[in-house]
Order: sequence, then structure tokens, then C-alpha cells
Amino acid sequence: MTEPDSTFDSASELLGKIAEQLGARLSHLPLPRTRPPMTAPTLVPRAPSASTLASQAPTAPTLVAVGHGSRDPRARATLSRLLDRVRELRPGLDVRLAHIELNAPLLDDTLAGLAAEGRDAVLVPLLFAPGHHVTHDLPAALAAAPGLRARVAEPLGAHPLLVEALADRLAEAGWSPADGTSPATGVVLASAGSRDPRSGAEIRRIAALLGERLGGVPVLPAYASAAAPTVPEAVRALTARGRHRVAVASCFTAPGLFATRAAAHAPWIAADPLGAHPALARLVLHRYDRVRTRLPRRELAAI
Repeated sequence: MTEPDSTFDSASELLGKIAEQLGARLSHLPLPRTRPPMTAPTLVPRAPSASTLASQAPTAPTLVAVGHGSRDPRARATLSRLLDRVRELRPGLDVRLAHIELNAPLLDDTLAGLAAEGRDAVLVPLLFAPGHHVTHDLPAALAAAPGLRARVAEPLGAHPLLVEALADRLAEAGWSPADGTSPATGVVLASAGSRDPRSGAEIRRIAALLGERLGGVPVLPAYASAAAPTVPEAVRALTARGRHRVAVASCFTAPGLFATRAAAHAPWIAADPLGAHPALARLVLHRYDRVRTRLPRRELAAI
């Protein structure tokens, strides 16, 4: 019975050795690499381009600065420089010049072109007070362009920016701070003139503001046409009050017949027209901004 047991033990030992050797060999084999689980890619939204944003943004209405027009060749060039200043203050704004008469481009042609382009517009009169041009000519021009959405801004009017420009032009002509308190000085505020009583009231307000700005000196309004007093009459009125040093302030946007005549009557100094004064450019934008926000917006096309 002992022999079978010995045979069994020998076979068991042999199988054990084979298992040990096989396990040792398997331990030296490299383990298979495991692939990480698949994950969904993270999608990062692309920022819209500048051109896309520009196409989606509403377009500001065109600023149409409306001058009267003049046969003086300096007038159009002066207004062009003024509008260059406006463009510098508001880059990207479409700013165009138009004239009521005498100079190209005429207002009717400018409005027709804007209507054909599908643009909105704000008309800013380069005039200082209500009158026939503001109350009649500009609305009539808009009525003749029915396809155009546009509004008319207020005239430049009695505003601190206008007074700043008037005072600076007088200083350039020779006015000093001491002249504002001298009993011998006075100022005539020369403007075009109108039969509309609202125009005269507005020019008187401008004159009062200018007098305050100059230190309390008397400032009398005067007109080149259609209203009284004339510049010579206003000069005589100040002289009668003991004001023998009379300056003429030019309430004109550009050189022309009226501005030249007014300056010729100055017994002392005469200021230049306001032209491209920086304060006047800011005032043009101020009048534009007060109106453009009241224009109804066009519906934007879906992008």
C-alpha cells in the first residue's frame, strides 16, 4: 500500500513545480495597456467677429449739417473744416454737408441720395435761431423725400458751447479780461436776422449769455437784414451810453456777405465767424444727439 502513496506524492510534486515555473514566466510578461474611457468633447463657443457685431448693430442716422449757402468761396471750405472736427469727435459717424441754396450739394439732392441708400437722417441747421429756413425750408425738403426717415434738430441757439465759441473769437481779435469790466467797452452781437419774432428772442438770449461770459459788459444784438437794429445803429446806441470801444462779435458760422458787412462797421475790433471752433463742433453733435434717440429703430434682419 506504501508504493501507490509514494507515486501519488511524486506526481503532486511534479505538478507543483510545473505550476511554479509557469507562474514565474507569466509574471515577467508586460500587462496589457488599458484604454481610458471615452468622453464627449467639450465644445467652446466661438466669439463673434467684429464684422458680425458691426452688421448686427443698428446704424446711427446720418448727420446732415445744413448751411444756408454763400457766394463767398470761403464759406463752403469753412463748413467742411467744421464737419471734419465733428467726424474727429465721433469716428464712424456718417456726416454730410448740405446747403439750402447757392452751394452744392443742395439739401434736396442730399436727402434724395440718403433715401435711395435706405439711410435715416438727422438734419442739424447751422443756424442760430428759429426762422423761415428752420420752420419752413427744412420741413419742406423732408416732405419732398417721402422715402426718408428723418427729423430736424433745433438750431444752434442759446447754449454755453455757442457762447464759449463767441468769446474765444473775440479774444482772438484782441478782447482781454480787463475789457469786460471797463466802462468804455461794449459789444454788438451781429447775426443774419429774421422776421420771425422767435428768432429775435433767441438772439437776445445769446447776447445776454455772452454779456455774462464777458464779465457783465453790455452786449446788444444787431442784424444784417430783416430786423432792427442794424450793426451801425447798435454801435451808435452803445456810444450814446459812453461805450466808445465797441467790438463786433460774429454770430455767423462762416464768412459771407453779411459777416463781412458787419465786421466793416466795427469801430474797434471785429471777431471772425465761428467756423471750425471746437465748441461749435461739440454743439452740432449735441443737437444731433438730442434728436437721434427719438427716431424709431428699423427692424434688424436676422443673422
